[in-house]
Amino acid sequence: MVPGPAGPMTVREREPHFLEPLLGIVFDLDGTLVLSHHDFGRMRAEVIRIAERHGVVPGHLSVELPIHRIVETAREELRASGAPDGSVYRFEAEYQHRIDAIELEVLPRTVVRPGAEGLLRTLSERGFRLGILTRSSETFARGALARLGLEAFFPYLRSRSAPGPAKPSPEALLLLLHEMGVPLERALYIGDHLLDAECATRARVRFYAVLPDPSEGAGATGTEDRFLAAGASAVATDLDELARHLDVAAPHAA
Repeated sequence: MVPGPAGPMTVREREPHFLEPLLGIVFDLDGTLVLSHHDFGRMRAEVIRIAERHGVVPGHLSVELPIHRIVETAREELRASGAPDGSVYRFEAEYQHRIDAIELEVLPRTVVRPGAEGLLRTLSERGFRLGILTRSSETFARGALARLGLEAFFPYLRSRSAPGPAKPSPEALLLLLHEMGVPLERALYIGDHLLDAECATRARVRFYAVLPDPSEGAGATGTEDRFLAAGASAVATDLDELARHLDVAAPHAA
């Protein structure tokens, strides 16, 4: 346990060997630094509707699956059924366009997660290289950062719109760290979702979890035990506690 003014931060007892000091920190965006409350249920339903219109057998896809799993399953079924490449490409283009549109609907209501701005300012001032790895679209990610005054902190950003693999593929994180010039053993990925933990641990990058903000409600998947089981080196309740763990918190007045 690492003690803090607001309570202990749970740390794994047998943390993998990583080099110190940290050089680069990559953040997830939605839920970790900003709160937008996307309608993921609606997104999943729309992807399924589009997949079935392009030839996937109705009932084969479940809204309980995350979007990337729905897409992978639909893609595999279309190819197995002998669908031409053009049909697969049209499915992918159409579902991307649709979920991009749904995502942008919440941009005006997106807010900064408490503690994010101060944490990012301090990390930047102390010379850390900062990046964003998100499953949001490029348009949403750039728009949210600009709208909330956070864009200057992130010269490096990789979204689902980028060419190549997307999170949770470890290649997405590895490509971003290569662009940042940060060795894996001196990198840290921070996120609020189990997909973030999956991505980091498969890439052999240190991962710290931040528990979902209380405003996220009961649907959030991350819990302390589940994050630790998924490979997190540490779990913080919020960004203020994370700042203390990273030793970048402002000292409290006596």
